[in-house]
Amino acid sequence: MSTDTDRISAADLWPNPPALPAPVIMGQRWKDAVFLHWRISVEQAAGYMPPGVVPDVFDGSAWVGIIGFQMQEASLGTGPGIPYFGTFTEINVRLYSREPDGTRGVVFVTLDATRLAVVLAARTAGIPYVWSHATYLPAQANSAAVGYSVRRFRGGARSDFAVIPDFDAMAEDSLSVHLTARFGLHSVVAGRTAFIPNTHLAWPLFHATTTVLDDSLLHAAGFDVPGPPDSVLYSPGVYTLFGKPRFL
Repeated sequence: MSTDTDRISAADLWPNPPALPAPVIMGQRWKDAVFLHWRISVEQAAGYMPPGVVPDVFDGSAWVGIIGFQMQEASLGTGPGIPYFGTFTEINVRLYSREPDGTRGVVFVTLDATRLAVVLAARTAGIPYVWSHATYLPAQANSAAVGYSVRRFRGGARSDFAVIPDFDAMAEDSLSVHLTARFGLHSVVAGRTAFIPNTHLAWPLFHATTTVLDDSLLHAAGFDVPGPPDSVLYSPGVYTLFGKPRFL
């Protein structure tokens, strides 16, 4: 996909990833991903969209999610993982975006991470990282629950959440695909809307049950959602590659 005139409509490719534009700029392994999602109004989500994109709607609603995972072996290009700085816990609050040609993406509202150097570097690229104490809560011998905990160093926002995956219930429904088959992010870089593409195999994805949820990250980001999440998912993870950004 080289120009605006000869690009195949991204809507025609959904939910398969398009070819990744060269060069590969980064590789990342995402492990033990927990996805919690709530319905919100399209109008509320629209206020967070970069210029040129709109909320991607499913079943008449926009969706906001809290996603926790372990970042492992982040690398420059396809090289080896960066020691120490390439492995950390991340919890993000995100929305879903769509371009006029159907290109779907993610809009990050906040991303909490434990590595200050990563936080500062990502902010220069327009990615709203927040320096926090973020930890992974692996399943214990007497529990199948997997979850995450985050405490921000400034402002006091926090979150604790855990789920029990149902490994007999593959998540292959349309909503689960809509929320997870995302192959890029929209962000504002130097005053312009950029799309940063990525590619990975299909998530091994399972429905899950929430066992712990005590969150103020959504409220701190401007979202007040009533009740438990409308979608709860778990994945053991995927390996992903990021390609050359383009500007809208």
